[in-house]
Amino acid sequence: MQETVRKHGLTVAEVEGRREKFPPAAENALRTRPRDEEAQRGEEIKKLEQKVGELVLDMDILKEAQKGPPGVRRGGR
Repeated sequence: MQETVRKHGLTVAEVEGRREKFPPAAENALRTRPRDEEAQRGEEIKKLEQKVGELVLDMDILKEAQKGPPGVRRGGR
């Protein structure tokens, strides 16, 4: 891939960035009524915010599970 990238005067980072953007852009292009870029960004932000919320909830659950059952002391002397 690096040889092809250099041949066309691109960087690997540019190609990787385009790879990430292609599927959503292609899907939008195939729609009968394509959404504008701002609407797409808003939708992506909404999905990412939801995922962050899920991960925060998972972390809270794991922290509580590490504490153990109530009334049980850990690492006592």
